[in-house]
Amino acid sequence: MRSVAVIGAGQMGAGIAQVSAQAGYHVYLSDIDLPRAEAGKAGIAAALKKLADKDKISESEAATALDRIEAVASYEPMADAGLIIEAATEREEIKRKIFEEVGKVLGHQAVLASNTSSIPITRLAQASPDPKRFIGVHFFNPVPVMGLIEVIRGLATSDSTVAAVSDYGEALGKRMVFANDAPGFIVNRILLPMLNEACFALGEGVASITDIDMAVQLGLNHPMGPLTLADFIGLDTCLEITNVLHSSTGDPKYRPAPLMQKYVEAGWLGRKTKRGFYDYSGDAPVPTR
Repeated sequence: MRSVAVIGAGQMGAGIAQVSAQAGYHVYLSDIDLPRAEAGKAGIAAALKKLADKDKISESEAATALDRIEAVASYEPMADAGLIIEAATEREEIKRKIFEEVGKVLGHQAVLASNTSSIPITRLAQASPDPKRFIGVHFFNPVPVMGLIEVIRGLATSDSTVAAVSDYGEALGKRMVFANDAPGFIVNRILLPMLNEACFALGEGVASITDIDMAVQLGLNHPMGPLTLADFIGLDTCLEITNVLHSSTGDPKYRPAPLMQKYVEAGWLGRKTKRGFYDYSGDAPVPTR
């Protein structure tokens, strides 16, 4: 496999494209239109420059990695990619439409993968041309820093598809865990109920934002509190995943916290909108309640 393609040039997709290029792959990077794909590549250029400025990579390594990334306006150039990774927003209807379209150019031996963080792989595979060559490849944000990939096989996923993705993950220097196709897989099955419960605790007046975050961060020795983490992930993404867990299992323990739903309805999505559980408009985050 000499080339990979990434569909979605946002934070996750750009991160996947960056680490793939640094590992030596030629990368096709696409989005809704060419300007967005080019903006994603520009963000990667800035990230590589920061690494070079900190002497974590050389300037020539940064330039070489950037040259391996090709922003494209359509799926046709991806016909020679050995692996195509969808990294679009966590909405099933959007992902299925992408799989149907990119499936028209998917090579006969190529693998089609989704970076979904919660949507069942077996169900998504029905929109692909060959479910045997469809798999979940869940990266974590920020991709260049986080060392883990969740690999999720659907009901029809072949052993050769798992092997191809495993080789790719090893080339990136990532550790991999292998999950069956259950709602939320491993990490989000465990993480999102905690974040959701923190929202319930805040909404019910158990404690303040600051105290909930400090209690979990210091009491459980986590790198950050749950409300800070929810803001970092994006409250809309947290809500989407929680809704998937709830609808897929029918278990009321996954019911989304009303406060999380209200924040999303208000457009307070966390860091990306500069307001969530914290206000990010100033020099330092300030709790909003």
